[in-house]
Amino acid sequence: MDSERRRYARQATSIRVEMTHPAFGTLVGYTRDISDGGASVQLETEQVPPPGTLVHVIFKKIAGQINDDPVAMKVMHQEKNTIGLMFCPK
Repeated sequence: MDSERRRYARQATSIRVEMTHPAFGTLVGYTRDISDGGASVQLETEQVPPPGTLVHVIFKKIAGQINDDPVAMKVMHQEKNTIGLMFCPK
């Protein structure tokens, strides 16, 4: 039996992530992988938002931002300093 429940294919990549929330300010990390449904992000800090938290995310590359406006995402799970984020519908 296949235990993989993902609806979207994941692409391994490392993109800088700046995630903001009024309670903790801005946290910085890097994607481990990304898909059309969300991203796995390794944070540079031990401070990790709990599952269910809504955050605003900007993805950055070396030569600038990938998205101009922050994207709403929801923390789905966390393990140590790695979190799973899901894109929220617009």
